[in-house]
Amino acid sequence: MLDRKALRHDAETIFAQLAARGYTGDLQTFVNLENKRKNLQAEVEQLQNTRNVHSKAIGQAKSKGELADDAMIAMKDVGEQLKQQEKALDIVQGELETLYLSMPNIPHVSVPEGSSEDENKVVRSWGKPTMLDFVPKDHVALGEALGGMDFDAATKISGARFSILQGPLAKLHRVLAQFMLDTHTGQHGYTELVVPYLVSRKSLFGTAQLPKMDEDIFHISGDWDLSLIPTGEVPLTNLYRDNILDTADLPIKLVAHTPCFRSEAGSYGKDTRGMIRQHQFEKVELVQFANPEVSYDALESLTHAAETILQLLELPYQVVSLCKGDMGFASAKTYDLEVWLPGQQMYREISSCSNFESFQARRMQIRHRSKQEKPTFLHTLNGSGLAIGRALVAVLENYQQADGSVRVPSVLQPYMDSDVITVV
Repeated sequence: MLDRKALRHDAETIFAQLAARGYTGDLQTFVNLENKRKNLQAEVEQLQNTRNVHSKAIGQAKSKGELADDAMIAMKDVGEQLKQQEKALDIVQGELETLYLSMPNIPHVSVPEGSSEDENKVVRSWGKPTMLDFVPKDHVALGEALGGMDFDAATKISGARFSILQGPLAKLHRVLAQFMLDTHTGQHGYTELVVPYLVSRKSLFGTAQLPKMDEDIFHISGDWDLSLIPTGEVPLTNLYRDNILDTADLPIKLVAHTPCFRSEAGSYGKDTRGMIRQHQFEKVELVQFANPEVSYDALESLTHAAETILQLLELPYQVVSLCKGDMGFASAKTYDLEVWLPGQQMYREISSCSNFESFQARRMQIRHRSKQEKPTFLHTLNGSGLAIGRALVAVLENYQQADGSVRVPSVLQPYMDSDVITVV
């Protein structure tokens, strides 16, 4: 959520910044509502003062044994007017709240201009795209040939966009998660957590999944105020909701391995083959709570931590700075990591690392302070470190061999107790 004081002070500039990222809200509508709110607020306060004057006069008259009929009639009239104006004020404030909640974050000055993914900027790359001396298969053909990937059985059980892994591929999936957690806790200073996979609507609101992305979330029916998490970001970031943290304790760095559940609303017909876009998948999620003065250094650090996993797996990738029109609703700046997939002959996203500045912290009332200073909002960041299913896809495609087997990356061999995956 944006700073309301800043919006009231310089709405024109902020609306222009939001328009650059595709926001279509009307400035004049906001100005009119804000002026109406201020006028109603002033009227309500004046009526409250008048009521207090009459109430005091009545009290004084009664204490002297005098009649106070006129004052009582006047106070009743003021009370009726006050009730009407308070109702009108509530309506305007509700309209303003709806407008505030529709506003995305302000993009950082370093974010590239652009309205679509075609205008994202590659900022660096690592490794060269894997070139094989045979026609590469994609992960679906490889997984099914190895006997460890079954989409038909998953469809029978749950419907489309689910998968079943078995044998060595199931173990590889588990091993990838363990390797990522070990690396982030052992090398990058993250504290591992096990978190709930069901969260309240208040938690989803806090990280800005609601109300913007309501249709992409699986909600529990009935009287439960719970939903399946779309990402580990939600429980991890809400851990400090309504807290004031000591600036000296920042940054706080958390990591968790969780399932993620998404309806993939709006992605009809996209990536229907394989494990790239599913309703249920797993990630190792990185979250940081940072001092605003150094939060963009923290973004580079978090992104580097995710990159380290790809480098240790020896998977070619590129880092892309998303343009203003392609960023997520709550992000001020985002880097996507895109890994090379020989089976598709293209780079595909495997991690998204973002700085939300104070956008989420303002919703969750997460603040920090030094000594006796006034508390201020800190900055929150998160990123995938990495998406496990997509990492498995990348390993299969980049390490495939002509005979259909798949070499195990050297860094994973101690976990797998094997250097090659063959037919189950």
